[in-house]
Amino acid sequence: MDDFFSTIVRFFQEGGTFMYLILMLFAVGLAIAIERFIYLSAAKNKSRKTWDGLVPLIQQGKFDQATKLATDSKAAIAHMLSYGMARIQERSQHREEIETAMEEGLMEVVPRLEKRTHYLATLANIATLMGLLGTIMGLIQAFTAVASADPSQKADLLSSSISVAMNTTAFGLMAAIPLLLMHAFLTTKTTELVDSFEMAAVKFLNLITKGNNAG
Repeated sequence: MDDFFSTIVRFFQEGGTFMYLILMLFAVGLAIAIERFIYLSAAKNKSRKTWDGLVPLIQQGKFDQATKLATDSKAAIAHMLSYGMARIQERSQHREEIETAMEEGLMEVVPRLEKRTHYLATLANIATLMGLLGTIMGLIQAFTAVASADPSQKADLLSSSISVAMNTTAFGLMAAIPLLLMHAFLTTKTTELVDSFEMAAVKFLNLITKGNNAG
């Protein structure tokens, strides 16, 4: 275990300054990913709880109570549905008008759900480029050092210098791959959440239509 740890430390130290820059990029990306995961999970749970509370009220025609619940709730789905309920409170019974109002509410919600997620892909690309730049700078230094070295030592010096220079590319890829995976995961999670909101909007409209037909 000690040998493994010392190998990791030596690998990191031999890479030079760019290794620290890549590590910083990865740390920032990891912090964003954790924050977004917590936010999206909380948004999903709050929206599910709010929806479960709204459905019985809507089915019973208690729109005033439903509107108050949606207005007081901080759930993302409540923000969207409150637009539709506001239109109903204005005595607008046209399905198209209510649907348009909820689409407007959804358009305000989506940017909050997607916030900062796109940074992960950007950080992954920067980490890869940083790794390549570190390797190029390392190779430049290696060839400069070899040019003034003893001819008998040039081959060994060049091979060891190139090996060290490649560390930054390897580390850049090791940072970029997880960041891209986290970006894909969070993007999928966000899309599923938005799709659930759109489905809830359709169910809401069907409940309203059914209530009007029953009336």
